[in-house]
Amino acid sequence: CIRDRSLAAATTAAMAEGSLVISSNQSDAAPRAAFEALVEKFKAANPDISVEFNTIEHEAYKTAIRNFLVADTGPDVGMWFAGNRMAGFVEDGLFADISDVWADAGLSDAMASTEPSITFDGKQYGLPYAYYQWGLYVRSDIMEANGISQFDTFDDLLAACGTLRAAGIAPVTIGTKFLWTAAGWFDYLNMRTNGLDFHIDLMLGKVAYDDERVVATMANWRKALDAGCFIENHQNYSWQEAQPALINGEAAMYLMGNFLIPNLPAETSANMEYWQFPDINAGMARGEDAPTDLLFMPANAVNKDNARKFLAFAAQAENIEALAAATQVLPTHKDAKPLDDPFLNAGAAVLAASKTAQFYDRDTTPEMAAVGMQGFQ
Repeated sequence: CIRDRSLAAATTAAMAEGSLVISSNQSDAAPRAAFEALVEKFKAANPDISVEFNTIEHEAYKTAIRNFLVADTGPDVGMWFAGNRMAGFVEDGLFADISDVWADAGLSDAMASTEPSITFDGKQYGLPYAYYQWGLYVRSDIMEANGISQFDTFDDLLAACGTLRAAGIAPVTIGTKFLWTAAGWFDYLNMRTNGLDFHIDLMLGKVAYDDERVVATMANWRKALDAGCFIENHQNYSWQEAQPALINGEAAMYLMGNFLIPNLPAETSANMEYWQFPDINAGMARGEDAPTDLLFMPANAVNKDNARKFLAFAAQAENIEALAAATQVLPTHKDAKPLDDPFLNAGAAVLAASKTAQFYDRDTTPEMAAVGMQGFQ
C-alpha cells in the first residue's frame, strides 16, 4: 500500500509544470538523510522547481521499479544498479540516454573508473554516485580474545570458524531472507577457487554451472558449512536483522559491503576491522566485488529537462563527496575526496590493486540470478 501511494503521488506530481519527481530506494537512515540533504540543496539552487522526493523500502523498490518503468508516466529520476542489473532495462528502452549530461559535465574524465558499467553501445544511461568494497567485517576484539589473527588462507578461515564455534560464538552472521547476501559468498568462493575471469564467464553464460570448476567452488562452500561457519536460521533474517548478532558479540564476522558500517553503533564499529577475503588457491589474483549504485532518468519521465538538471547537479564533485561521506562509500568523481575512514582507506587500497566484479545479481541475467540465489540460500 505504501508503494502504491508513493507511485500515485509521483505520477500526480509529475503532471505539474516545473516539477521534478525522484524515486529513491535509499530507505536506511544514513543514505536517506544524505539524499534528502542533496534534494534540499538542489531546491535551494532551483526555487522554480517543485521537487517530490519519494522513498520506497529497498526491497519493495525492486518490484516498484518494474511497475513504474512500464507505466504511462514514471518518476523523472530513479535509482538502480550498474552492470547487468540495468542492461535489460536499457535494452528494452526503459532507461533514457543521458550521454548529453555526461558530455556537458565532462564526466567521461571525472568518472572514468565507473563509466564502463553504465555504458551501452557507446551511450551513457546512468550516473554512478557510489561504489564500495565488499569483504569480511570482523569484530577484532572477539578475534583477539580467541587468539585469531588476520588470516590469508581459506583453511585459516575454516580453522577460525572451529575455534569460535567451540567458544560458543557464531563465526559468521548472515541474513538470506532476500537471497542476495548468500550470493556474496558464492562470488568470493568462486573468484578465489577459479579466478575473476572464470567468474565473469560464468556470469555471462559462457560456462555451465555443472562445470567441474563450479563443482569445486561448491565443495569449498561445503567445507564452510561443515566447519559450522554460519548462524542458524539465516533464511529468516534480512541483512539488517542479522546485524544484532555482530553488535551483541554473538557473531564475529559478516561478509558484506561497506554500507554495513553506518548501520552499526559507534562502539561496535570501533571494534571492527575490514579483512580481505582470503586465498583458496595461493598465488591466484584476488578478484573483488565493487558494486556501483546510480541515478538514472526513466524513458517515461515527464520532466526530462529538470531531470537532466538534477543529474548534472548531483554529479558535481562536492555533491558526490557529500553523498559518499554520509553513506561511508567511495566517491565516483575523481575530484571528490573520500572520507578519511579506516574501512574506506583499506577498501580503496584493495580495489586499486584488484580487478573487480559488480556482484552476482548485477553481473548475470535477472533470470539466472533469481534461480541461482534461491539455490545459494
